[in-house]
Amino acid sequence: MVRRKYRGLRLALALALAFSMVLAVPLPAAAHPEVCDGKELGSDSSSQTFRLASKVLSTINVFASFLPPPQQMLDESTEQCFTDEEIAAMDDSGADLEPGETDSSRNVRLIGNLRKTGPFGATTGYGSDLAFWGKYAIQGNYEGFQITDVSSRRHPRIVAQVDCPGSQNDVSVWENLIFTSTDSRRTTDGCDSESIDSTNPTSDYWEGMKIFDWSDKDNPVLIKSIETDCGSHTHTLLTGLESTLIPGSEAVLIYVSSYDTAPTKARCGGQEDPDEARHDKISIIEVPLDDPTGAEVVAEPVLFPDGGFPGSETTSETRGCHDITAYQAIDLAAGACMGQGSIIDISDPWAPEVISSVTDPNFAFWHSATFSNDGKTVVFTDELGGGGGPTCNPTVGSRRGANGIYDVSDPANPEFASYYKIPRTQRNSENCVAHNGNVLPVRGRDIMVQAWYQGGLSVFDFSDPYEPRELGWWERGPFKDEPISGESLSGGWSSYWYRGSIFTNEIQEGLDVHIFREPVRKRAKTLPYLNVQTQEPLRRH
Repeated sequence: MVRRKYRGLRLALALALAFSMVLAVPLPAAAHPEVCDGKELGSDSSSQTFRLASKVLSTINVFASFLPPPQQMLDESTEQCFTDEEIAAMDDSGADLEPGETDSSRNVRLIGNLRKTGPFGATTGYGSDLAFWGKYAIQGNYEGFQITDVSSRRHPRIVAQVDCPGSQNDVSVWENLIFTSTDSRRTTDGCDSESIDSTNPTSDYWEGMKIFDWSDKDNPVLIKSIETDCGSHTHTLLTGLESTLIPGSEAVLIYVSSYDTAPTKARCGGQEDPDEARHDKISIIEVPLDDPTGAEVVAEPVLFPDGGFPGSETTSETRGCHDITAYQAIDLAAGACMGQGSIIDISDPWAPEVISSVTDPNFAFWHSATFSNDGKTVVFTDELGGGGGPTCNPTVGSRRGANGIYDVSDPANPEFASYYKIPRTQRNSENCVAHNGNVLPVRGRDIMVQAWYQGGLSVFDFSDPYEPRELGWWERGPFKDEPISGESLSGGWSSYWYRGSIFTNEIQEGLDVHIFREPVRKRAKTLPYLNVQTQEPLRRH
């Protein structure tokens, strides 16, 4: 299988619209828009990216008459993958919000906001994922993470800010431990590290997982760093297990999701035979809770021994997973793995095994997965354009950059049910695509709240997976009324229901708190904690 084809895939899967990071901001190995200019992958990789973008856009009749030859595009576009004229060719005539304006359905209202400050205040300090423990929200940021007291929904309060650069800094929490993912190459494994050039396969670098002790809420301390092959783009906790490292101790397992983006990357697929070497595995870290400093990689199972989905002109080649959601109560996980969505048997947590997979020509990049409360339905997301493109418009349509909902009552034979995408057109200056969300802990209903970057948040009911319907929504106008770039990328990264409210970690605007005024919210369970990639049955709470 030819490996060179994928070098620049992760961002330009469909619209190849993104930006360069002008400042010394860590660059992730991601399906996100930071590297479309080739700073991380090199000019050859960027050229491959643009070639793929051209094919995708021609396929969906976007910019077909505007696209210049790939090298010309590369030469003329150092900060964006497409010119302003090409972006303007998308039909955003249905969008009417201006910067600073908001709109919503009558049943969703913003009641609180906590702006980014300190080490996270710059426009390049992107807010990322969220986790919760008791009254605290842990807000990931490309520059570190923040602990926020959300006991007052109207007035969230900063408790601590940890300056620890290393995108994306996706977060999870368990008891006195906070876990963060680093998927950018750093000079050391500490919080004082610097970003380094990642195009040299022999360069010395670090990326992987960090563990912090936050027993002192005002002063979290880094206690352990674990290097993992190809870094850690996202991660998933499996809890309540018996340690194999310290007999008699309880342990947490961390499934580390990452994927290769260039065959020359050291410890990311191999260099000896680029056409054969692949990164189709995950790393499993065991953390004994009696001694978390003894955490180590205990397994590296290959999920796709036969290579996974080979990809096409408009879809990704599978070379690892972007995100995995585990549902231990039913011994299953759902993996969003670039070119495919996979159902995984985790009955032996140390040896997960893929039991079925689905593909879709409309899905450019399988990004994340969410089970229904009963585990019989999975919502997969397609992050078309890597999160940096204006894909919420009639030009792109309702089946791309959308959710794909699957009936998994028979996990060995998932069945496609429907697509769901927000119906509101966004401006060409607004990055918009399906992103992170969770299901409300409500018995008998399947209701999901989800972030769509600058498309805002959407609450939708998929109790009937074949007929999903929107229940409520909220959105801002453009962060900046200008072409999307590193300075104007914005919107909700993650929108999660927790303890009666919707919390959104906004890339630029900080932490939003919304209320959803529908009777169903009164039936929602009050959760003691929340790691969205670790789903639990309602009976546990």
